[in-house]
Amino acid sequence: MAVLVMAGLFLGGCYDPGLLHVGQKAPSIRTKTLSDVGGDLSRITTYRYPDKRMYQVSLDQALKGKKPILLEFATPAHCTQCDKQLQTLKALLDKYGSKVVFIHLDQYQNTGAYKAFRVTGDPWTFVIGRNGKVRFSEAGRMLYSEIDSEIRQALQAKPGQRLSRNG
Repeated sequence: MAVLVMAGLFLGGCYDPGLLHVGQKAPSIRTKTLSDVGGDLSRITTYRYPDKRMYQVSLDQALKGKKPILLEFATPAHCTQCDKQLQTLKALLDKYGSKVVFIHLDQYQNTGAYKAFRVTGDPWTFVIGRNGKVRFSEAGRMLYSEIDSEIRQALQAKPGQRLSRNG
C-alpha cells in the first residue's frame, strides 16, 4: 500500500525526491553577477526589463550575509509567466530591498545553480533564511501577496524557529 501511495505522489508531481526541500541547507555556489559580465545585463538575463539590484550579489556571497534571500529561477526568453513573476519581484524589491537580498537566475546564464537546486522548469521561487536554510519553495507563478507573506515570515523569524511550508 505504501508503495502505491509513493508512486501516486511521485507520478502526480507532488513529490520529487531530488528537489531541494524546506529545512535543507541551500547550496553555496557562485552565480553570475553584473560585475562578472561587465555591466551588460543582456549577458546575465533574458528579461526585457531587468532591475540591476537583482544581479549585484552572487548566491555564495549572499549566504554569508545575515539577510534572508529571495532566489528566483526564471527564464523569460521561453517563459511568459517568468516575465510576470519578475515584474512582481521588482515591486517587492522596492519594498524590501534593504532587508532582503533578491537574486534572479536565468537558466541560460546560471545552469550550475539550476542543477544545484535541482530545479526543472520556470519560474521557481525559494526563500532562504538568515541561517542559510530553505524556508520556502514554490514552483510556478505566485501572487504578490503570497511572496510578501513569505518574505515577512523570513524577516520575523528568530533563530531555531519552525520553517514555513514546502512548495
